[in-house]
Amino acid sequence: MASAPIATEGTPPPAAPIAAATTLGPVRLTVSDLGRARAFYESALGLPARDLDDGRLAFGPVGPGERPLVEVQADASAPRLDRRAPGLYHVAILLPSRVDLAHALLRLARSRWPLDGASDHLVSEALYLSDPDGNGIELYRDRPPEQWAYDGDALQMATLPLDLHDIVAEAQAAAGSDGELEIPDAAPSGTSVGHVHLQVSDLHAAEAFYGGVLGFDVVVRSYPGALFVSAGGYHHHLGLNTWHSAGSGPARAGAIGLRSYDVVLPDAAELERVLERVRTAGRPAVDGAEVPPGGFAVRDPSGNLVVLRAA
Repeated sequence: MASAPIATEGTPPPAAPIAAATTLGPVRLTVSDLGRARAFYESALGLPARDLDDGRLAFGPVGPGERPLVEVQADASAPRLDRRAPGLYHVAILLPSRVDLAHALLRLARSRWPLDGASDHLVSEALYLSDPDGNGIELYRDRPPEQWAYDGDALQMATLPLDLHDIVAEAQAAAGSDGELEIPDAAPSGTSVGHVHLQVSDLHAAEAFYGGVLGFDVVVRSYPGALFVSAGGYHHHLGLNTWHSAGSGPARAGAIGLRSYDVVLPDAAELERVLERVRTAGRPAVDGAEVPPGGFAVRDPSGNLVVLRAA
């Protein structure tokens, strides 16, 4: 179904919070080579591929009710990824447990795929890497919310070194003293898109859209040049930064990188409530092949394509 018209001019009222049960994903990317992408996402990340009717590939865990996490479309002639343009900073794949994060690290080591970094963020532990075209990926596990720390109402997050030996020890402990350490070939059921981190051109405009129109709550302002917003008290569903992209115009059409990502509302009534705010704000709709069936698409102020849909 194509997007509904979203073109009414006006100033939106202060946004009510977006539904607490809002989630994210899938993230859609342009890559240069479909076979190379398949090999990476299947072997290095453990995300089996599904062939889609239009020639794209979808990657995600296998099982009842599981959704694709990443969808890719190949274009060998696409302009290269521009790291200074708005777009994807990384897609963050949330694993169910610390043991699963250890298995993810061991899969990367087995595939000889390099890490770009590894961090303890207090609320989570994360591995960072890039796909063959440079699209950023985070693999992470959450600490239980009761272990998160607050300064007043402000959630405390940091970027500290992550002890990779301790992560691997988690898998060894799970195997037991007499057990053989086996690395699962596939990511487990329950793996999901935990958050999406975007490059934007202006933080004030991004906050006005994601907070003032869509209704996400700002949870962290303490990072210079970045903002983190969420639904339902999560540490963040969206990261927004200007570290490389401040003042930049939109990425070139059809370039390697982000095509779109989904914000999934819990039901049709919540979707319509958000769409009404988008209409009131005068944000123009996006129609055509870029919009998945059942989605309603709008670009953020930096040109990133957001697909709103009901679960």
